[in-house]
Amino acid sequence: MDKLVIAGREFSSRLMVGTGKFSSHAAMVAALEGAEAEIVTVALRRVDIDNPDDDMLTHIDRNKYLLLPNTSGARDADEAVRLARLARAAGCEPWIKLEVTPDPYYLLPDPIETLKAAEILVKEGFNVLPYINADPVLAKHLQEVGTVTVMPLGAPIGTNKGVRTREQIAIIIEQAIVPVVVDAGLGAPSHAAEAMEMGAAAVLVNTAFAVARDPGAMGVAFKKGVEAGREAFLAGMGEQRDRAEASSPLTGFLHD
Repeated sequence: MDKLVIAGREFSSRLMVGTGKFSSHAAMVAALEGAEAEIVTVALRRVDIDNPDDDMLTHIDRNKYLLLPNTSGARDADEAVRLARLARAAGCEPWIKLEVTPDPYYLLPDPIETLKAAEILVKEGFNVLPYINADPVLAKHLQEVGTVTVMPLGAPIGTNKGVRTREQIAIIIEQAIVPVVVDAGLGAPSHAAEAMEMGAAAVLVNTAFAVARDPGAMGVAFKKGVEAGREAFLAGMGEQRDRAEASSPLTGFLHD
């Protein structure tokens, strides 16, 4: 399969994995291995990124995975920037998943604070991957300030509802000059396949793995969904039609 390229770096996998909500570290590792992920996002508020002996970090092989710190829990741009700087000071690569979610109930990203934080972090040399509502206008602004992806939600975090923002994501993909990663709300491999069929460059999944009876097997299933969706997109899918159209012509051998 063709490579995913973000900020000049190539990845074979188009399936990114989050590390929250797992019942155990073993379940998390099983999901990562089943998915064959290469990018793993970790909430900075949940780990001591400065401590190589942190219990979670000891289970993530940093020679195998790009550790993508995220600013989950940040309520404004200042908090998000501070968390990103802490991660870099602790020796992480300058890659950051930018999340600014002031509403603890719906966890919807704040567009104004996200753009503000992105402008600061890009100027400071970070590769910024911003989590956003499926807002094409905001996506364009973020790309203009230099983010290396945009990451619109398919549905609110943890809902497993799938690609509920399909029309808006389609516009973002059409206008994108950086990879579009569908992030949040994907609860089934078919949801991931749908996003990839639309032309998304990648997807990020967490809850669907963490709540599965067998996280490792679910990782494998999502991997297959992502690959099938990407292959279908590259193959060129037929357009939907309002009327039936015979797959075989009915001329030349049928008579009244």
